[in-house]
Amino acid sequence: MSQEEFKNMPLHQKIKTLYVEGTFVVAIRYYRHKVNLYLLENEYVEVFYNHKEDKIDKIDFLPRDHSRMKFYLDQIKLVN
Repeated sequence: MSQEEFKNMPLHQKIKTLYVEGTFVVAIRYYRHKVNLYLLENEYVEVFYNHKEDKIDKIDFLPRDHSRMKFYLDQIKLVN
């Protein structure tokens, strides 16, 4: 599936696709959101969950060179 196909899906279908086909990587707190990072077909996808409103505000791809990537990398420990 292309990024464009995923972006054009309704929210409920994006959620289902991530649950069935994606792999959860890590979660961070980012301002007022809990952000879950998933790996979907070799692309990173962020899910922005707003606790106060109890809803998902956004699901979008995360470019590997985005500055927010450092927040995720701080949470991951590589083991030899």
